[in-house]
Amino acid sequence: MTDKRVVLTTAGSEEEAQKIARALIERRLAACVTIVPQVASIYHWKGRIEEAHEWLLVIKTTAAVFDHLREAIVELHSYELPECICLSVEDGATTYLEWIAESVSVAE
Repeated sequence: MTDKRVVLTTAGSEEEAQKIARALIERRLAACVTIVPQVASIYHWKGRIEEAHEWLLVIKTTAAVFDHLREAIVELHSYELPECICLSVEDGATTYLEWIAESVSVAE
């Protein structure tokens, strides 16, 4: 297991996805954010089944900055309850994992 993480969130528009992605990169909370357009989501919300077209953000980061990244998603997001799911990275290309580590930092 590594200290690298993949974090998933969704946004309701391409503009919002771009805004969140750019802010995470500028704040050095992510090495890379991949935006997957037009995913279909079906979910329970306030007692109803809802459907939405969203943009999926796949965020590459480290465990050390995850708490800050989660706070930034809540701050930047228009959703009342934004998705923020953190997945552990078991293994990967050594040079890619090193690049992630070099690309993110926690501002003290």
